[in-house]
Amino acid sequence: MNSDVLRWLQAQLGPDTDARDLTSRYERLNSAKAVALEVLHERIAALVAEPLKVTINGVATIDNSANVAALERRAAQLIDETAPDDPPATSHDLLTTVPLCARPRR
Repeated sequence: MNSDVLRWLQAQLGPDTDARDLTSRYERLNSAKAVALEVLHERIAALVAEPLKVTINGVATIDNSANVAALERRAAQLIDETAPDDPPATSHDLLTTVPLCARPRR
């Protein structure tokens, strides 16, 4: 994995994300976008595994449902983004020539 891909992954997932972990995932998945999606899905699963909302009456309330929604939105946005290792988009432009002829006058 080159430094551009690593910087892109850390920009998507946060600068505290372990570079060695990202590198090993990239070697296994061969795609920066697949690595980012895998990490985001693991974060969602970790949040959902615990109760999303805990309330201690009169003391504190912890609500992680907004975090889950934000991570799901980010994963959906990531699918449409271009990663630095994505293959270039193919162009299907067709260039053709058309001979122009003068029409007979009436």
